[in-house]
Amino acid sequence: MEEHKVIADDGRVLWAAELGRGEPLVLCHGGPGLWDMFDGLAELLADRVRVIRWDQRGCGRSDHAGPYAVARTLADLDAVRVHFGLSRVALLGHSWGASVALHYALEHPDRVSSLVYVSGTGLGHDWRDEFRRNLAERLAERGERLPEGGSIGRDAAVRLWTADFADPSTARQRAEELATPWFGVNGEAHAALTAEARTWDEEELVARCRELAVPTLIVDGAADVRPRWAVDSLAEALPDVARVVLPGAGHVPWVESPGSFGWAVLAHLAR
Repeated sequence: MEEHKVIADDGRVLWAAELGRGEPLVLCHGGPGLWDMFDGLAELLADRVRVIRWDQRGCGRSDHAGPYAVARTLADLDAVRVHFGLSRVALLGHSWGASVALHYALEHPDRVSSLVYVSGTGLGHDWRDEFRRNLAERLAERGERLPEGGSIGRDAAVRLWTADFADPSTARQRAEELATPWFGVNGEAHAALTAEARTWDEEELVARCRELAVPTLIVDGAADVRPRWAVDSLAEALPDVARVVLPGAGHVPWVESPGSFGWAVLAHLAR
């Protein structure tokens, strides 16, 4: 893996890295306020594509300074594209990163060749209550509970992330792997970007998605605690879309179903 320093248009330094050969695929990590945890995914795809990773502003190995806003995040993603000399790029976004990738495609459809939307939460806000119930129930089944208080440290994050995996026998180990190395959660970035996302208008986004002529693959883990019906309006609006549901996977499907996940993504990118 070759690491890079990407300079954003306001001078902030963003961590990035590349691995593999072939057509470029830029990965957008989840959060908001987390960091790139795509080691396994990059290795899974690098034989066939040039995988480009980056930490969003304030996260992981990038400069820990704001401002934290969706427009700023999209501008940083564009700086990554420019740094690597790409006129058009395929994007894969996971969870919050799926929203980042989608919104970048909506803003710059001429710069996006293909979109992979993994474990996203759709265009609306009604999913949150059901998600919290599902999360609390799964944690209780596994002898865990929701963390209390504001900031989340590593131990609390690991307990929380066990709910993101379908198989309880391996969930703790896999959550530990996600948290290694540990860079800390940027609570300020999380709060600001989550608050902004709550202002998005689903009807307006549906209308914009109907005009998005970018081939899109939606990948869901059937056992994700985030309700998958939340993504239905996005799937129905996009004019060129395929949807794959992986029955043995939760929120991080390339970990629990690597073969099926890799095949689906590479087949989509090869179109």
